[in-house]
Amino acid sequence: LPPVYSLDGLLVFGLLLVCTCAYLRKVPRLKAWLLSEKRGVWGVFYKAAVIGTRLHVAVSVSCILMAFYVLVVK
Repeated sequence: LPPVYSLDGLLVFGLLLVCTCAYLRKVPRLKAWLLSEKRGVWGVFYKAAVIGTRLHVAVSVSCILMAFYVLVVK
């Protein structure tokens, strides 16, 4: 993986965060424990999960494009 302080590393980190939170939102016990808070630091995970579930097509296309960029172009 590229370092987090570069732009591509930041994009990879953001995409992984959104995808992971959207996946964890489907697990009922983790949803109640991790994604119940809507404010503060834990609210970032909730908002990432909402973005991942509502924009799932755009997020998945972005993941495919970023994977192509990291594996082939870079």
